[in-house]
Amino acid sequence: MMTKLYGSLEAGGTKFICAVGDEQFNVVEKVQFPTTTPDETLTQTVVFFQRYADRLQGIGIGSFGPIDIDKNSPTYGYITTTPKPNWANVDLVGTIKKAVNVPFYFTTDVNSSAFGETFVRKNVTSLVYYTIGTGIGAGAIQHGEFVGGIGHTEAGHVLVALHPQDQAKGFHGTCPFHKNCLEGLSAGPSLQARSGIRGELIAQDADIWDIQAYYIAQAALQATLLYRPQVIVFGGGVMAQHHMLQRVRQQFAELLNGYVPVPDLNEYIVIPAVAENGSATLGNFALAKQVAQ
Repeated sequence: MMTKLYGSLEAGGTKFICAVGDEQFNVVEKVQFPTTTPDETLTQTVVFFQRYADRLQGIGIGSFGPIDIDKNSPTYGYITTTPKPNWANVDLVGTIKKAVNVPFYFTTDVNSSAFGETFVRKNVTSLVYYTIGTGIGAGAIQHGEFVGGIGHTEAGHVLVALHPQDQAKGFHGTCPFHKNCLEGLSAGPSLQARSGIRGELIAQDADIWDIQAYYIAQAALQATLLYRPQVIVFGGGVMAQHHMLQRVRQQFAELLNGYVPVPDLNEYIVIPAVAENGSATLGNFALAKQVAQ
């Protein structure tokens, strides 16, 4: 009897990560390749999953967005109004399903990561996961279910209060859609827009990190007041630096000002528990198994 396998596609704006895992969600094979044109990228994706088509029970897809997750919509499974060149209105799920006819679970990349994090955190059923990188997105889970209604949330584009230094300099962020939104003011490109230097080249003791932490702490405050989660997880390249986590905790404590009780901040505001940015892959395996049943 052949082992049942589950598929994961983490469809990112920079790279696609395809994986298959066994029934214990151990990775059997994982590959990644750059996100180029839809034709080239989806052809590589299809070729990977076709090799396992006889054993695949389902595929979980976590995609960059915005995406259409309404199963009653004519554009369900599409990447919709993304500013990424050539990728607007691309039928992601439909293209893969034509070649690999298995059940699919389609959600955002941050939802997949959030689901993966709840899977490895004992007794955690309410969690918010933020990716702080080139862009910002967040997935929220309440009692094991994704938060969302007619579509998925876009927590990276909530408005935040300007830091006094940004206010003084008239800096309103890099987002082409909104002034003063979380992504425009604290994603990776905002660092270079303020300083003229790529983020990884900025000294760890530079004041600019406190400005960025001020906005990320506001995200944690919003998540706390809106969802009252058990844990807030910050993933992505920006938060991989240990000094950022401490800055965010400190500024969060000042902003919250004891208004509602929260767990110890060292256990409440944390980085991913799944190693090597594997939260989305694990989450997709679990979602693929769920939809296959």
